[in-house]
Amino acid sequence: MTSPGADARYDDAGQPAAEPLNPELAAAEDVARAAAEDETRPGPDPLGSPVLSVDAASPEPVGAHVGVEPEGPNAVTHYFESNYPGYVGWRWAVTVASVGPGEPVTVSEVVLLPGPTALTAPDWVPWRDRVRPGDLGAGDLLPPSAEDRRLAPGHLAADDPGLGDLADEVGLGRKRVLSFEGRVDAAERWYAGEFGPDSETARLAPAACGTCGFFVKLAGSMGSAFGVCGNEQAPADGRVVSVEFGCGAHSEVEVDVSSTVPVAEVVYDDTTLDFEPRSTGRG
Repeated sequence: MTSPGADARYDDAGQPAAEPLNPELAAAEDVARAAAEDETRPGPDPLGSPVLSVDAASPEPVGAHVGVEPEGPNAVTHYFESNYPGYVGWRWAVTVASVGPGEPVTVSEVVLLPGPTALTAPDWVPWRDRVRPGDLGAGDLLPPSAEDRRLAPGHLAADDPGLGDLADEVGLGRKRVLSFEGRVDAAERWYAGEFGPDSETARLAPAACGTCGFFVKLAGSMGSAFGVCGNEQAPADGRVVSVEFGCGAHSEVEVDVSSTVPVAEVVYDDTTLDFEPRSTGRG
């Protein structure tokens, strides 16, 4: 006993066989073309056809036949080039069918579809997902959604014990706080960002932020991995940094200011010659 497609290639195993092309419907190119041309003919309803008008000098909207594909045992789709200027690379797709051999060929539908080289609009991206970091300006509003997974109800103090203890101490609470997923997202973003351990600045630094006196540790669960830089001379001043980040403004950095040119303790000036004349008299 063997499974279907056992003798086929691995990537084809278990896949249904391609539908054979109905020769009678494949030969009905004239019927399909006539249906496409009828669809492109301007009519009283401006929404009835994507081609509202055709100039006399323009080519016919329906161009050459470019292919046919089976849609089942009793249906095929014929494709024709579109010559309409606004639909370059698109194709008229006309599906024809019949109930059996020798029966009349009927038209099921006529549509204009993008071809392999057609210029199409990109996939729709909701406005909220199109907003990138840095896009929000003064006065702009960006409310979070009610289902934002990055936020959790504020009464779930156990979601971050450090923040919960602080809220209890102050006597205040927030309606929502960062959820576990929200903290993970932020941590991954900060760690992989400009002030993470993999940046060029960190790789060339003499030491890490975790040992720097200007490092202000974050409260709560984030404190074990992140803090804020408090050195106004550092490139990350006022920014969240990883404890593994570092820069040349580390509090314990030392620079050797001694001369790199060796200097002898005693210097002889051999550019001049001092001498005393020898007396010839005898005393």
